[in-house]
Amino acid sequence: MKKIIILVSCILAVSTLVAAGDASFDTIKAKGELRIGLDDSFPPMGYRIDDGTLTGFDIDAAEELGKRLGIKIVWTPTAWDGVIHALNSGMFDCIWNGMTITPERAEKVLFTKPYILDGQVAVVRFDEKRFTSYKDLGGKIIGAQKGSSAIKAIEKLPVKPSAVKEYTDNPKALLDLEAGRIDAVIIDNVTGRDTISKRIGKFKTLPGFISKEPFGVAFRQADAQLLNTIQKTIDDMVADGTMAKISMKWFAEDITDPSKW
Repeated sequence: MKKIIILVSCILAVSTLVAAGDASFDTIKAKGELRIGLDDSFPPMGYRIDDGTLTGFDIDAAEELGKRLGIKIVWTPTAWDGVIHALNSGMFDCIWNGMTITPERAEKVLFTKPYILDGQVAVVRFDEKRFTSYKDLGGKIIGAQKGSSAIKAIEKLPVKPSAVKEYTDNPKALLDLEAGRIDAVIIDNVTGRDTISKRIGKFKTLPGFISKEPFGVAFRQADAQLLNTIQKTIDDMVADGTMAKISMKWFAEDITDPSKW
């Protein structure tokens, strides 16, 4: 855990070196809307229910932030493997969708402080008896979402898999897992927990984490004023218990409190 804190502190320290004299939030305020990029098939952070409505932890948190700032939140779905390029090309104003803070990404975007500590886990079929630890995945076929942190996590497995199959989203990977076409899916813990709770008797996770990963909201490197405004509002939401309330709704516990990480 100390390594994670040091890593995030270094990344955020670099972010503070960027001049905050831009007018990025003033521009958003004048337009009256904040455009947010996301993968809309990432439960429970952001996904669509049967009628097409977006829902999830990040949706609730960002919509509350929009109310406090007096701006409309406009959600812009995009392919996750190109989400940073889409941000920097101006397709939207930030990425708020369970994005893991990494040094590689921090070279391309600015991050808020972590608002959730997540991690990568392995989901296998519920009746699977071959695997009791991550070592057992060696030589097996592993699935993961293309462009996600799961790809990096696979490199940390104690024994290499025989093949890695990449998918455009997690639901497609889980469908192949259920059908027996792959042996396991490496996935965010929050997503894995959500899937298992909704499909009892279909999947389970192997014990422990492959990696622990902090989630942050990402902005273009020139948009420090916007980042600072969003950060202050999130801090206020943590301080007054709003983030904890949203967390209880989606996870049945408060996973937004840094003192518990």
